[in-house]
Amino acid sequence: MNGFAKTIAIGALVASTVSCGDVVRSGKSPSFLVVDLLQGQRGGGTDSAGVPLLSDVLTIKTSPAPCTTEIPCPTIFNDVGQVALRLVPKDVGSATAPSTNNDVTISRYRVVYKRADGRNTPGVDVPHPWDGAVTGTVPVGGTLTLGFELVRHSAKQEAPLAGLVSSPTIITTITEVTFYGQDRVGNDISATGTIQIDFGNFGDF
Repeated sequence: MNGFAKTIAIGALVASTVSCGDVVRSGKSPSFLVVDLLQGQRGGGTDSAGVPLLSDVLTIKTSPAPCTTEIPCPTIFNDVGQVALRLVPKDVGSATAPSTNNDVTISRYRVVYKRADGRNTPGVDVPHPWDGAVTGTVPVGGTLTLGFELVRHSAKQEAPLAGLVSSPTIITTITEVTFYGQDRVGNDISATGTIQIDFGNFGDF
């Protein structure tokens, strides 16, 4: 084997070792993280959280001052989400009772917008995917409810959502939200939920 071939072989071995290590570590948690409920709430209004989320790209406010019916204020609001998380043991027949070492602390999440028709180019067909930070601990035997940002202000100022301000078009997305965390001994764990979001210039409150 010449030197070039040896280099390739060693590189492949290192790459495969790193990949396997990541897979093993990610799968070491004794529990599954489960998304029990994922809802959205329209920004700037009084709607309660629910599904689907009607995300208004521009809201015309006539109050409070200085906004009036004569001089309304075009306003962009972000939209928030709410998720309920719990843990399910992988080995339901185990004689060992779970401990607080199995509690999982969520530290971040990722939002990816997709369309059912397959047109998913970020910044053209759908908003760009993005990562956010949120912190909460899912206790063993309990649940955690977290609030988080689901649609950012900036997304409504960029294509394709900005173009909906002067268009009757509605963009419907099946949005994936993945939550990432670790248990108390450092095992990585994640779970993904989906929510339908309809983007458009809807009627104002």
